[in-house]
Amino acid sequence: MKYVIVGGVAGGATAAARIRRIDEKAEIILLEKDDYISYANCGLPYYIGGVIKKREDLFLQTPESFGRRFNIDVRVKNKVTQINPDKKEVVIVDREDNEYIERYDKLLLSPGAVPVIPPISGIDIEGIFTLRNINDTDAIKNYVTTKKIEKALIVGAGFIGLEMAENLHNTGAEVSIVEMSEQVMAPLDFSMAAFVHQHLLYKGINLILEQAVIRFEKNKNKINAVLSDGTIITTDVVILSVGVRPEVSLTEGTDIRLGDMGGILVNEYLETSVKDIYAVGDAIEFPHPLTGANWLNYLANPANRQGRIVADNMVLNNTTKYEGAIGTAIAKIFDLTVASTGLSAKKLSGAGIVYKSSVTHSVSHAGYYPGGTQLSIKLIFDPENGKIFGAQVVGEDGVDKRIDQIALVIKLGGTVFDLTKIEHAYAPPYSSAKDPVAIAGYTATNIVNGYMPVISWREIRSVGYGNTLLLDVRTEKEFQKGSIPGAVNIPLEQLRDRLSEIPSGEPVYVYCAIGLRAYLALRILMANGHHNVKNLSGGYKTYSTATAKVELKNPVFVCEKTVKDK
Repeated sequence: MKYVIVGGVAGGATAAARIRRIDEKAEIILLEKDDYISYANCGLPYYIGGVIKKREDLFLQTPESFGRRFNIDVRVKNKVTQINPDKKEVVIVDREDNEYIERYDKLLLSPGAVPVIPPISGIDIEGIFTLRNINDTDAIKNYVTTKKIEKALIVGAGFIGLEMAENLHNTGAEVSIVEMSEQVMAPLDFSMAAFVHQHLLYKGINLILEQAVIRFEKNKNKINAVLSDGTIITTDVVILSVGVRPEVSLTEGTDIRLGDMGGILVNEYLETSVKDIYAVGDAIEFPHPLTGANWLNYLANPANRQGRIVADNMVLNNTTKYEGAIGTAIAKIFDLTVASTGLSAKKLSGAGIVYKSSVTHSVSHAGYYPGGTQLSIKLIFDPENGKIFGAQVVGEDGVDKRIDQIALVIKLGGTVFDLTKIEHAYAPPYSSAKDPVAIAGYTATNIVNGYMPVISWREIRSVGYGNTLLLDVRTEKEFQKGSIPGAVNIPLEQLRDRLSEIPSGEPVYVYCAIGLRAYLALRILMANGHHNVKNLSGGYKTYSTATAKVELKNPVFVCEKTVKDK
């Protein structure tokens, strides 16, 4: 049996190694259009920033070592240009530009994705880069080490863009980020992204939201980026991080179907619409386990899992079904770790799916043990049965552990009640007797059970209070340091003695710092005949962060305004 694999990173390399472990006699050809296979894409920003010192540490295998270990014919700088499914052959151009044909019994496509390059004037000026592979990395690394980089501009605030911002900042450059949407990190809901906004500003990053670069201009040995509002940012280097799209050019002229999202359609066995041709990785679209709608998932972990599964199916004739991915991702943004899994509230709103959410702020480990930091968890779930749709976690420590636990519960179809059953390993340096995940679970179950009706920061911001009482149950000192406009302060410890000050029959919205004291106040009020009471989810911490202005205290760029284009 002869297997031809197109693409030697992540899914492709994993599949090749797995095929060999199953079938020692198979002929396996791995074709990669670039110079390298099996390298660490996610480590590229950290090599540019100097965190990863040695370039060779990015490579899990060289083409030669991989070929020897698994007895695979690895051909780098060999680009597949055409597929002829009727003849079961691919057309290849080698490193000398010679064209040749290779036949296959089964073919795997793992071509990945390509960066989106916006069609704007000046995009080809020297010093403007995308970051997707080793060649991109080498070009950026050479540029920033051989030239004097005082200022850097990141266009796009996704995971890679923010990681590059941190790493360029670590080289001593003053960094600016321009993002078209109202927030960074699209998988997050705005209230959780707001924690990242404030952290970036604290670190001295110039964050410009709801603006687009409309053109680049050469300015002697620098680059001018002209924004949609007329602002000009002068910089020494530009990193484009505006997204990627599936690389599907090989499907042209074939019966391989594409989906509505532009990716290669595969079935549950990762086989395309053409028999004996399979596909994995960034190029495919597959039904989301929670919605059933096809989606694109540009993450390394699912690609590697798909590579293992597709190898079994190619060799053993479709024996293993792929369950799909829910999109569990994590990133380090300076001192913060930011993670998400499943569906966000905004995604659910767009899909017309009814949901509730809860926000909790807990200490990452036992409060009495030194070094604990705050961990913020947002759960999004079905208000009827508590099935978890998604989660987001932001903090300095322990974020990865918590998001992984929640992700597994989601993939198993679990509920917020299941989160309270997780048996956490507890010792003061690592957790609390009530772990932050358990606290998030308990809070969400109180919402589902009706013990704690909640109101969101957006609803609080937009509500016209009228006959509604906005009740702040923090201490007087906390209240004086900052509060929500229109709030009345009755500290929790005084509430039972001042119940006469609470209007009967009128809505009461209660809040405290993070939500716990407000929950206690809500239970007191409901026990005393006040039934229209709601707790501000996430408390004043969530409200104040989400409503804070994105503005620099110490600007790192001198920007100028131009007359807008007519």
